[in-house]
Amino acid sequence: MGRRYGPYGGAYVPETLVPALAELERTWHEARRDPGFRKEHARLRRTFAGRPTPLHLARRLTQRAGGAEIWLKREDLVHGGAHKLNNALGQGLLAARMGKPRLIAETGAGQHGVATAIVGAALGLSVEVYMGEVDIARQRPNVERMRLLGARVVPVRSGRRTLKEAINAALRDWIANVRTTHYLLGSAVGPHPFPEIVAELQSVIGREIRTESRAAFGRLPDLAVACVGGGSNAIGTFRPLLRSSTELLGVEAAGPRGGGHGAATLSRGRPGILHGAYSYVLQDADGQVEETESISAGLDYAGVGPEHAFLKDSGRVRYTAVHDDGALAAFRWLAEDEGILPALEPAHAIYAAVGEARRRPARQKVVVTLSGRGDKDLEVVLGASRPRA
Repeated sequence: MGRRYGPYGGAYVPETLVPALAELERTWHEARRDPGFRKEHARLRRTFAGRPTPLHLARRLTQRAGGAEIWLKREDLVHGGAHKLNNALGQGLLAARMGKPRLIAETGAGQHGVATAIVGAALGLSVEVYMGEVDIARQRPNVERMRLLGARVVPVRSGRRTLKEAINAALRDWIANVRTTHYLLGSAVGPHPFPEIVAELQSVIGREIRTESRAAFGRLPDLAVACVGGGSNAIGTFRPLLRSSTELLGVEAAGPRGGGHGAATLSRGRPGILHGAYSYVLQDADGQVEETESISAGLDYAGVGPEHAFLKDSGRVRYTAVHDDGALAAFRWLAEDEGILPALEPAHAIYAAVGEARRRPARQKVVVTLSGRGDKDLEVVLGASRPRA
């Protein structure tokens, strides 16, 4: 059941959810054809979310790299502080169109939870957000923001108490309350049609990169870089560039040096089923999902979107992984060089982009999607020992 990206994707779900997924897919297609829906969505993206976001030349970071120019796609400037609102806003409008008064969501770094809470408040929908206890502790500012916005944050105490367990809890809630509840899934993962819907809603990032890069330097970038956990900001960056000559680089979390698998699913995983879709999964020899570890809560996930799995196999996108200390170094580089505090998730992409820029001539252009701001990560960064650059 459901759209496939090569062998990946599908919808491996309980029968209870099949009608809800079919209703969501039908509503999505109807809404995309409805001029009224498109007009309202565009209005809210402009006046509420703050789009378009700018493309910014990171001059001093470019000097640090000593090679190609580094440009930042400033998704951290979206209302709420991250790219997550792009998806939450569209799905919130779909929930209202379906007449479902309740939203549930999962969150790791907290940014998707904040985005869902923002949308619930704006559209008059009740919101409950599932979040692992470990992530609640390390993302306290976002937890308080969700509560101030009227959302109920539900602690998840099973397993490693991180993002995978939060998704499991949200899915159980949805099964029990499917008639009144829309599960506002936060990344390009899960059963069809979620990967397709999320990717399309996030593709505004790549479409703006196409327009803004031509205005800024007269052509498309030589390289586009984005971090990959579930993969929503990355697929939103990559999709509109897939048919161009732009190189594409996805950056996963390798976790602490000397640790286990980190959370680099595409780098070290193999195909399997997780959360209703067939994709790459970090799993042991018996097919059991392995535990992950990353300093960035939003990348701390054992799976990845099925479209990323297909793009890896096809060779169109290259994927690499950056350790925790690299992300911490890049966090400080961007703060000290550019006056920007990045979230730890895109700090992984910044570190990889600097390495790529160093190996490229000055005439080349590297665009990095800065998917979120780093206010939420200050306690984690300040608690870590200063990394060697």
